Amino acid sequence: MSSNTTNEDNVYMAKLAEQAERYEEMVKYMRVVASKKRAETGDDLSLEERNLLSVAYKNVVGARRASLRIIGSIKAKEGEKGDTNKEQVVGNYQGKVEQELNTICEDILGLLDEKLISKAASSAEASVFYLKMKADYYRYLAEFAQGDAKSSHANK
Repeated sequence: MSSNTTNEDNVYMAKLAEQAERYEEMVKYMRVVASKKRAETGDDLSLEERNLLSVAYKNVVGARRASLRIIGSIKAKEGEKGDTNKEQVVGNYQGKVEQELNTICEDILGLLDEKLISKAASSAEASVFYLKMKADYYRYLAEFAQGDAKSSHANK
């Protein structure tokens, strides 16, 4: 992703990454499209670009959410067995995956707030799309958060 690639090139590469199921790369390409298009033309993303952005982040986050559900189940089983050492190891790993999920969610929330939502005011369809995405990612943050963080994310 050199600085002289066009939005068209980045969209093509995002589609290629999607076909190859390389969603982390898809996120990178679509992040560039969202940032460059806003900065260079002031235009909102097209419907196709919005959908690609959504698919990219949904798949990256979906993988972490699935991992956390599996890890949580394993942690509970280790706790039932009474193996506190393994339970702690699993808990540490769970923390790592939770941090990855939080980083990804904060990334898309920042992109939505800083670049996309405010500029889509002229299009009700785009505004609704972005606001729904924002709500979804706060829900994903709240899903695995604990205590005050959970209620904070749930109330946004």
